[in-house]
Amino acid sequence: APGQNGTSPTGVEIPVLDGQVEADGTAQVRGSLDLTTDGTGQWPQQTLDLLAPYGNEIFVERGVLLGNATEWVSLGYYRIDTCGQDEPPDGPIRIEAKDRMQGIIDARLTAPIQFAAISTYGYTVDLLVRLVYPTAVVEWDDATDTIPLGRTVIAEEKRWDFIDDLVKSRGKIWYWDHRGVLVIKSPPPASSPVWDVNAGENGVLVKASRELTRQGVYNAVVASGEATGTDVPVRAVAFNRDPSSPTYWYGAFGQVPMYFSSPFLKTTDQAASAAAALLAKQIGLPYNVDFTAIPNPGLEPFDPVRVSYADRAASEIHVLEKITMPLTPEGALTATTKEQTAVLIEVTT
Repeated sequence: APGQNGTSPTGVEIPVLDGQVEADGTAQVRGSLDLTTDGTGQWPQQTLDLLAPYGNEIFVERGVLLGNATEWVSLGYYRIDTCGQDEPPDGPIRIEAKDRMQGIIDARLTAPIQFAAISTYGYTVDLLVRLVYPTAVVEWDDATDTIPLGRTVIAEEKRWDFIDDLVKSRGKIWYWDHRGVLVIKSPPPASSPVWDVNAGENGVLVKASRELTRQGVYNAVVASGEATGTDVPVRAVAFNRDPSSPTYWYGAFGQVPMYFSSPFLKTTDQAASAAAALLAKQIGLPYNVDFTAIPNPGLEPFDPVRVSYADRAASEIHVLEKITMPLTPEGALTATTKEQTAVLIEVTT
């Protein structure tokens, strides 16, 4: 049944014949599930049937065998979107499902909702999310949820866009995690890798490819707010001012700014903070690596990893952007990364 949280929900266990979970930190919907299960007598005939795409969710785990015990790692909750069967009546059933963010995107507002200046960030998000998921748990990594908005704002048609704007204005990311909890947090620091993707004997790297590209790379962020009355709109610009960086603002890479505007930016300091936070996720080497490795179900987008191609080669720190986790024992993990390097960010207002 939908709406549960934690890593031990109640439900009916179904066999996994094949499939994968994909987590993409650059997409609106972070998690998606493609699963094949036994279809013997399971094709949904009524609304309340187990695999009917009318609200039921699938909770997925992948196990790691440690000696005689299995360590189960949760991969999250997914709402059934599509159910298909190539060989009726009892052939395998293919299920496509999305995490709970798809429900936020689908649930457009039928009428505007106005939030007063004294409304807090936490209250605003809670209201908009719990109108869709009444039992949702929302978790912030600091006290931002207690801060008042500071001005009257109106959520109009697109619920997801409004919340995303609010979250980005505070320099944070948001997603539904492995527990079914909506997490709002600052991106983890890239300086502390959580896993070594190493080649050679006792390594986990199967194969790798890499690419240098300019696409999606910015070296400045212009953040602006909205004016109230006769006040001038707040504005701040964050630049990559590190001459040693390949995306240096005054270097050969060129000047490629990204623009971000939000009604939640009320002060120059807020605009400066948002610009710096957004730029920190964009800059670094325009260098992507795709790799295949032994599965590690504990990895998530934005986790930093240390990649080594050979024992003699220097390692590189990369930030995971997209992970595909197989649901079969013989499958391999695939991932897409972006190298993250520390650079000097200068903000002007």
